[in-house]
Amino acid sequence: MVSQADDVAGIISSPKVGLQYQGPELDAMKAIADAHSKRSLKLFETALRNFRAQLEEDPIVHRHLSSLYDTAQAEPLQVAHIAELIELPADHVEKKLSQMILDKKGAGCLVIFDDPKTDAIYPATLETISNMAKVVDSLYVRSAKIMA
Repeated sequence: MVSQADDVAGIISSPKVGLQYQGPELDAMKAIADAHSKRSLKLFETALRNFRAQLEEDPIVHRHLSSLYDTAQAEPLQVAHIAELIELPADHVEKKLSQMILDKKGAGCLVIFDDPKTDAIYPATLETISNMAKVVDSLYVRSAKIMA
């Protein structure tokens, strides 16, 4: 329950606990610890379904499991897994997901576009306009000298 799933195997295998408390309760604890150590929400949900009576009847255990499940859902490994599946850097996926959540966009899917490439015409156009402005200013100065 405190992110130390590896301790469960040691506790269960001890002679006092292992022999005295064998049964579905211990199996439920082992299944939850296994799911947590593998960081698998699927295994976690399977354990909850298979051991519903042992895990949901006790309100204290149920509350701790709810907290553990929420923590497992929010772990950054989920973003890393998504990034791995779509073959993009994790930080890029995390930024995009955050942006979509804040903008309340997306219909259950994530669409990531590559950064747009800057067009070479834009800087060239700005340079041309700047040069034309210099020419116009120069012509204005010459025409002012001629008129004076």
